Amino acid sequence: MEDADPCAQPRAHAPTHPAVTPASGEVPSFEPNPSARVVGGETVSPHSWPWQVSLQYLRDDTWRHTCGGTLITDRHVLTAAHCISNLTYRVGLGKHNLAVEDEEGSVFVGVDTIFVHEGWSSLLLWNDIAIIKLAEPVELSDTIKVANLPEKNIVLPKDYPCYVTGWGRLLTGGPLPDELQKGLQPIVPHATCARFDYWGFLVRRTMVCAGGDGIVSSCNGDSGGPLNCPAENEEGSWEVHGIVSFGSSEGCNVVKKPSVYTRVSAYIDWINEKIQL
Repeated sequence: MEDADPCAQPRAHAPTHPAVTPASGEVPSFEPNPSARVVGGETVSPHSWPWQVSLQYLRDDTWRHTCGGTLITDRHVLTAAHCISNLTYRVGLGKHNLAVEDEEGSVFVGVDTIFVHEGWSSLLLWNDIAIIKLAEPVELSDTIKVANLPEKNIVLPKDYPCYVTGWGRLLTGGPLPDELQKGLQPIVPHATCARFDYWGFLVRRTMVCAGGDGIVSSCNGDSGGPLNCPAENEEGSWEVHGIVSFGSSEGCNVVKKPSVYTRVSAYIDWINEKIQL
């Protein structure tokens, strides 16, 4: 996809947003119950990941889901740069079932400005991150909440239990689900992910790998969505450590080809800069 103009100007007199900092712990009003599609995953409890959004584009007078995203302020959504092209977008918040247009607790909001990272490379998949400024602030509620982001530069240890969420395909080349899915994606260390029999030189330290068991993975339609990881010091609280970026061309759940995410903690300064514009 072609990316949006990273130099697009926001409207004048935009309200100032506070810097995104590690929160004391946003806890979903509806328990995620991660013990328990995303390929090989399962349907989530409705509204248990209330920062998850659906990025949709307009074609033939119909809105269609294309990517996931994460609400990070009441007016900003974090997603992947590769999700953005020259289309008309809206953002669905508080959604669980995409087949239900007027779902209780949900709202659709238009887009003001899209900031694609200036270093985004569609060839190398570097800096696969973008911020969507909504046309108006959204009212937060039990079904719509702002995500916590990690501290700058933090890197999670091997096998840390994270979960990818999204409305991506249930299997390689398969159907898109109506209901939000989740799947366990344990962290794969950079040293492992960069091995030649894994991803090799394609993986940079600004990325984070997770999964790769050949059973559970992200897939088409999950792109841009969050990798949710339990906060270490906050019971029941979650932080978004990754943005779904890419996977194997061989399929969505290939052994030794873990899903690759943009590592959010590597971009905290960039995020804070863009949400002030």
